[in-house]
This record gives sequence, structure tokens and C-alpha cells, in this order.
Amino acid sequence: MCGIVAYIGSKEAYPILIKGLKRLEYRGYDSAGIALLNGDIRVFKKKGKVQELENHIGNAVPDSSIGIGHTRWATHGAPEDINAHPHSSGNKRIALVHNGIIENYALLKQALEKEGHRFESETDTEVLVHLIEEIQDRSQLSLEEAVRIALTRVIGAYAIVVIDKNDPNKLVGARKASPLVLGIGENEFFMASDATPIVEHTKKVIYLKDEEIAVLTRSGYEVKNISNEVQTPFIHELDMKIEMLEKGGYDYFMLKEIHEQATTISDCMRGRLNVENNWIKLGGVEEHVDRITKAKRFIFVACGTSWHSALIGEYLFEDLARIPVEVEYASEFRYRNPIITEDDVVIALSQSGETADTLAALELAKEKGALIYGIVNVVGSSIARLTDAGSYIHAGPEIGVASTKAFTGQVTLLTMMALTLAQKRGTISDSYFRQLIAELNEIPKKVQQVLQYDKQIKYIAAEIKDKHNALYLGRGYNFPVALEGALKLKEISYIHAEGYPAAEMKHGPIALIDEQMPVIVMATNKSAYDKIASNIQEVKARSGLVIALVTKGDEIISEMADYAIEIPDTEEPLTPLLSVIPLQLLSYHIAVMRGCNVDQPRNLAKSVTVE
Repeated sequence: MCGIVAYIGSKEAYPILIKGLKRLEYRGYDSAGIALLNGDIRVFKKKGKVQELENHIGNAVPDSSIGIGHTRWATHGAPEDINAHPHSSGNKRIALVHNGIIENYALLKQALEKEGHRFESETDTEVLVHLIEEIQDRSQLSLEEAVRIALTRVIGAYAIVVIDKNDPNKLVGARKASPLVLGIGENEFFMASDATPIVEHTKKVIYLKDEEIAVLTRSGYEVKNISNEVQTPFIHELDMKIEMLEKGGYDYFMLKEIHEQATTISDCMRGRLNVENNWIKLGGVEEHVDRITKAKRFIFVACGTSWHSALIGEYLFEDLARIPVEVEYASEFRYRNPIITEDDVVIALSQSGETADTLAALELAKEKGALIYGIVNVVGSSIARLTDAGSYIHAGPEIGVASTKAFTGQVTLLTMMALTLAQKRGTISDSYFRQLIAELNEIPKKVQQVLQYDKQIKYIAAEIKDKHNALYLGRGYNFPVALEGALKLKEISYIHAEGYPAAEMKHGPIALIDEQMPVIVMATNKSAYDKIASNIQEVKARSGLVIALVTKGDEIISEMADYAIEIPDTEEPLTPLLSVIPLQLLSYHIAVMRGCNVDQPRNLAKSVTVE
């Protein structure tokens, strides 16, 4: 959830830390802080965004070439100055930043208080830094050894970086169930929650594994595990450009990422889909082709927007490949004693590849002998490393907290996977397979066409921006799109919205419909067109405001609706890739008109790495 950045080298640490925190702010923005070491450790921290911290520090920046920084999404303790990171030991010798949750902090705190420790904050993190202090003082151990022993006593998730004023040429970092990346520069080293603060300084990174500890000095680094055994980590070369992390002339990252989708969908298909030669090839599927094609059941585990992608995957896999699918919230799946067998394939969907509940669900599935497959965006992420096989969606960094291009990337990947399985299992005719892959290849051009309706969508947004509720209706493939549209509106504009199967409207939601209730209807389905038209008539009979998403050239539903937004005609299984775009733009414009921070909606963070 939170963002960590650290530096040791010959340069001034402060500018690197502040810029790094701004890059990481999508991970949390309740408060921010840095600690700089120059003789003593100087800690600066402030409630609010990184800019508030920068204003607070002003010109009072000590010269220092080693430091740690943190931007917080609050878990233990309210978002206040006192609870912001870094946290210090009682003797002010050590400072620490932390992402995760220490589950046994209360017991540790009680024991430390008996030893005379006094705590200033409400956080679990402060307990950990006091524990390191206690171990260090009792046994006169090095910083890294005190950290290692402390972590053997901790239950929970953590990514930490620690500095010690008595050891001013050393950073110590460690991780378990929360990401931490080590950047290797020229006589300088970095640590961060992800690669975004590192990429402009070096392309060489190490993704620490669970229960690994990294010790960084000015001349080198060493990685050990929690059992104190030296490790030989693999150095990755980052495939990321700085311009990916900039807004590129757009007002918000979210708007940029919406407009990137024609490109990111193409990138997802590149090298995997060949229309001329009539094939789709996914490396992850090919590695385990027998087990995947002969699976008796697929289980999708995901959270949030990824869960909506998984629902579309269920329609695709069952419709095209004729394989039974269950879609599970990862947070529920891991706790309900699910039935999993060796004949199952469990597919995890996560943009970040670090979602805590999804990781835990995969670990459970792996214990039961299922094949686990990851569909993620972030290269080197925890899910990518844990799974037996998988596929990256290649959407590039997604900075906006509300997911857009990752959603269409996931749906594109699931579509290719379903088509691959359908062809291999013989559940689809060759002519229909050719038709679908040819149409899928055209989707990026059609996404670009949908984006041309931005001004019209902005006009509609102005008409409904002051409403307090909204209802999204869809059938078949478009039902999960209705859920996703409602989620986007909730996330960034704070308007209450619900997504429903259109036929379910009569079973409750119709009671809410009046002239103050905008109803956004997915009306592109050829297979249920008349039924959707009837649903719209029911809404209009109760004075509801209807915004209909229709296929280009539609006349009947366009006439019924108060507003109609057209999308190009496509094959029904591919409609979600087009129908979601107007909903993303609608939510974006409404949020901007309401004065909301689109990229950093309140109470949310991009990657949920804690329970």
C-alpha cells in the first residue's frame, strides 16, 4: 500500500527521495516523510501529500548522501503527523520505513513497554523499530543482524528500510509479502517499493524475495535470507521509459491512460496474435498445454477491477472453450475452505502482481496441487514469481489509482487465452476462430474511434454530475462492464453507483428509479436487444434518465434514450473492450467537474499489499 524509497551514494539524497516519493504517491498519500543521516538522523514528516512535506521542510534540508522516504496509506493509526513514517527508536539512533502490517505488534509492544520503551505513535511500525533497538542494545549487534533477529519474531507482512546513525554508510532493507526493489547504479544504490523511482537512475534492479535481507553500502551490496545464508540474486534489466511515468500533456494520468488503450491493447497482442497465419500463441499456455487444455475447471481469483475482468473471462471461457469457470473474490476464497484439486487451474489477475489477498489465494491453491497461472502487468512482481506459468499484459506503468488500461489489457489477454483453448479443445469452428481473431486485431482501431466521442461524453457528464446515485445495467458480456462502470464512478467521483444485470432491475433496484436517477444501459447486445429495449422502457415509465451505450447505426434504442453513445459494431464476445471506454471517460469527466482528484481518490491506493 505505502511507498518506500531509499538512497545511498555520493549525491544529495533529498532531491532523489522527494522525487521518488512523488513517483510513488499513487501507492498512498495520507502522509509522507523522510529521514536524512548526517551525524544525527533528521526526520521530517507531514500529514497530507508529498507537496505538503516539501513545503514543511522548505530550506531546512541537511546535507546528506544517505536517506529513506515514505508515503503512507494509513492502516494502524490515523493519517496524522505523529503516525507518519519514518519512525525512530527510543534512543533516536535508528529510523525505519515500513509497508505492511505487523500482526503481533500488540504482544511485542506489551513486552517492550515492560522493558521501559515508550511509544509516540499509534502504529505497528514503531513497535518494530523499538524491537530492533532492544535487540541491538542487549547484544551489541550490527544493524543488519539486529534487523534479521527482529524479523524472526515478527508475524505479518513487511517491506522495510532501516538506517543507523552509528553506521552511517549502510542501508538495510528486507521484505516479506510486500514488494521491495534494489536498484544498482554507478557507486550508488536505491531501494523502493517498485521501479518507478529507480528507472531514471539505473536500469539494473533486483526484486527481493520473501524473507530476504539486503545490506547496501557505498561500495556494494549483499543479499541474505532470514536464516543468514548468502543469496545470489538475479539482476533484471528494466524495460521502462521515463516518459511512461509522466503525464505527457494530459491533465491527469487517468486521462492519459484511457487514451493509451488503443496502443496498450495492441502491445498486449503483439507477437501473440497472427491473423494471416490464423494463430494465437501464449507462452504460458504452451508451457503447460496438456494440463491447461485438459483442466476440469478454471478458478479465477482477483480483487476490484481485476475481478470484473475475471467475470468477463468466465463468459469467454465457458462460451468459447466450454470449460467450467468459477470467479472468486481472493479475499473470500482464501478463508472459506474451498475445494481445489490437481485437475483445476487457478488464474490470478492483478495489475500490480502484489495484491495481498490474491497472493494468499494462490499460495492456498498451490498447496492443494492446482496449476497456478498469473495474469499481471508488473514484471518481476510477487505473483509473477509465485505462479507456475503466466502472461504479462504489457500495459506499461499505470499510475492512476482507478484502473483503466490494465482492465482492457486483462480482458484482451483473457480473450486470447479463451480462443487458444477453444481452438485446442475443438470447441470452436475454424471459420468463427478466424472471424474472432480478425476482429480482435481490429479492436485497437475501434477503441480510437470511441475516444473521438470524448466531447459528447463530457457534455453528458455535465448533465448528471450533480446526481447522488446512478444505476448501471448490462446483460451477458456487458454485465461485468456495468459493474466496472459503477465502480469507476464510485472510486473517483464519490457518487454512489451500482451495477446490475438488466433483468434483475425488476427484483429491487427499480424501486429507486425516479427523475433523479441516471440509468446507464449497455445496449450493444445483439442476442438480447429486445429485452434490453424493454428494460429501458421500464426505466422511462418511471421518469428515469437513460444514457444508452449503443452500436453505431442503432435507431430504436437511441430514440428511447435521453442520451445515446455509439460504439463501433463488433463481435459480441469482444464488446467489453469497446463498451468500457465511454464509461471510463464519463466517470473521469464527472469527477473533474466535481472537483475531485482523479488520480488520487480519497481513501484509496493503487496496490493493496495488506489485508
